[in-house]
Amino acid sequence: MSYVPRRPARHSFLELRGLRHHVLRWGPEDAEPWVFLHGWADTGSTFQFLIDAFATEHAILAFDWRGFGASAWQNAAYWFPDYLADLDALLDATLPGRAVTLLGHSMGGNIAGLYGGIRPERVRAVVNLEGFGLTRSTADRAPGRYRKWLEQLKDPPTFGRHASAEDFAAMLVRKNPRLTPERAAFVAASWTRPAAAGGVEVTADPAHKLVNPVLYRRDEAEACWRACKAPVFMVFGGRSEFRASLGPDGTDDYFRSIFANLTLATLPEAGHMLHHEEPAALAALIEPWLGALPDPPG
Repeated sequence: MSYVPRRPARHSFLELRGLRHHVLRWGPEDAEPWVFLHGWADTGSTFQFLIDAFATEHAILAFDWRGFGASAWQNAAYWFPDYLADLDALLDATLPGRAVTLLGHSMGGNIAGLYGGIRPERVRAVVNLEGFGLTRSTADRAPGRYRKWLEQLKDPPTFGRHASAEDFAAMLVRKNPRLTPERAAFVAASWTRPAAAGGVEVTADPAHKLVNPVLYRRDEAEACWRACKAPVFMVFGGRSEFRASLGPDGTDDYFRSIFANLTLATLPEAGHMLHHEEPAALAALIEPWLGALPDPPG
């Protein structure tokens, strides 16, 4: 049995920078929304569990990044700065001239943090769920990275097919026992579609699996984070392996040295997908923090 939303989303489409994007809205139509940004291979729709867990109904806007969910594929390799430009275009189209509240998970949290420093005047606050950048790279890794990229261009990666959405949901639960079967069924329905050859396929463009030939430059990300003037609330999953992989770049002291106005919290029983696993506990953390922010001007 699949999860039944308590506060169903309203769906629409919006063209941003030449690509059709799937847009979701919840809550009052006449209120300024919080903007939710999903992670890699996820979709905006799986914020549903968190939205239903809020004690109060809020206006919320989410969308599927290019090449994910119901948004259009671009039929080429994906370049990370395009996400920043797509977010910029979304805000220009839906909240022009406003300083907005951003909530992002994983990749979406990274985008929110970067955008907060790139356009500080457009960001009122950031809630960052497990979006803390990648491990540092060294120049000696460049030859191997370029070689892997060239090899993948000749033999492109795929997501593969599954027998059914139910089979896909069962796989999600096997990989993450903290995900309930009902939520797994909802996620599976959001992440898959019928395949021409039978069964279901993942809605994400396989081109997202191509490695980036350009090494991650953490110093540049840090420069953007330091320029973020908005308050930032970072929430970690206590059972997530990603923060530990950062070593000294993943400590509380490190993040406090980077973000000028930072609040930190951890959900002890959650992994990386904390909005799927512990939505009620997550809502109980972030809703009061967001509610305590001063009202936006105007």
